[in-house]
Amino acid sequence: MRSTTAAPANEVHLRGRVSGAPTQRELPSGDVLVQLRVVVPRPRQRRRGAAASGSGQRVDTIDVSCWTARARAAALRLEDGSGVEVTGALRRRFFRTGAGSASRYDVEATSLRAVPAPVP
Repeated sequence: MRSTTAAPANEVHLRGRVSGAPTQRELPSGDVLVQLRVVVPRPRQRRRGAAASGSGQRVDTIDVSCWTARARAAALRLEDGSGVEVTGALRRRFFRTGAGSASRYDVEATSLRAVPAPVP
């Protein structure tokens, strides 16, 4: 029997609500970056018992970075609490802090669009 393997992919699709106003900043390189946070509800647990309860967390808060002019413009039109759909790729960013090197994951958005806000 022959098995097929899916090609590697780094694709992220989020639908949630904006948490806080998107922020824009110019980096020392001259590049402009817009960042925002998207809150995405987790599915409800249907199983019972302590092992099935997990962390009890009901949402995930995900950092989103917008580098292209189109993504930056779309992000800046969003308001705190508005619904958003984001398509992009997961990235790991490395940077230095006073305590040494650090890293963080975020979604590098290729497109954003306003959608009705999810019901909490």
